[in-house]
Amino acid sequence: MVVEVEQFFGVYMLFSTNPKFKGRIYIGFTVDPERRVGQHNAGRHRGGARKTSGRGPWEMVLIIHGFPSDIAALRFEWAWQHPHSSRRLTHVPRRTKKESGLQFHWRVVCNMLRAPPWHRLPLTARWLRQEYWMDFEPGLQPPLHIPMAYGIVRAKKKEKKQPPSAVTAQEDDDVAKGSCSLCKRPIKATEQLTCLHPACVMTSHMVCLAKRFLRAEPSRLLPVEGQCPACRHALLWGDLIRHKKSSHGDPEEVTAATNGHWADQLQIEP
Repeated sequence: MVVEVEQFFGVYMLFSTNPKFKGRIYIGFTVDPERRVGQHNAGRHRGGARKTSGRGPWEMVLIIHGFPSDIAALRFEWAWQHPHSSRRLTHVPRRTKKESGLQFHWRVVCNMLRAPPWHRLPLTARWLRQEYWMDFEPGLQPPLHIPMAYGIVRAKKKEKKQPPSAVTAQEDDDVAKGSCSLCKRPIKATEQLTCLHPACVMTSHMVCLAKRFLRAEPSRLLPVEGQCPACRHALLWGDLIRHKKSSHGDPEEVTAATNGHWADQLQIEP
């Protein structure tokens, strides 16, 4: 099964199957996994990286996706590439003689998903090829809102926007859709979050609900979890955002509305 993701920002791990370079690892950033692995295998002059040129064929075996912006993903990429230079990963032991490159880089990313600021983002760790799969090491499981997934992921192609004369009911996204359960002000579809429990009718602005979740942790930039203010069920912020992105028709508007409140603060040093 192929999963399509809107507004895709991912950091991937390549594995070389070339007998001369077998087991060599490369970490990179992409907005289109299928196109990017093709570029690496086509060589440097076809868009591939200098470090991968002539050392393939390469297989994309793991990708971390769900970053709110390319900047956030690129900072994650740099830290994964240089774990011993990142001030956030000083606790990660160096590679042992018994570890393969694949095992070492998996151990590094397991630590990264537990470390600030990445442990608060709605990320997904996805193994693309079953033969390389490894489970989280004991004691290195990520937070509950960061799941492990399996299978191919694809960047969903953007639909061409209709000219103003052809826009119809889609304009309803800019019209108020009732009121926020928290601030009681009008709420638009692009600003709206709803409780994931079917029997609950709670709806609120994303910013309002984020502020409610952050009451217990005022020093944090992004919430991780909290209670629905209506039904009191526990909700994971990452699940709310993933549901919002999958159910809305315009990924750019959803991403902007979701992350705009924290956009400047997410320019976090590696």
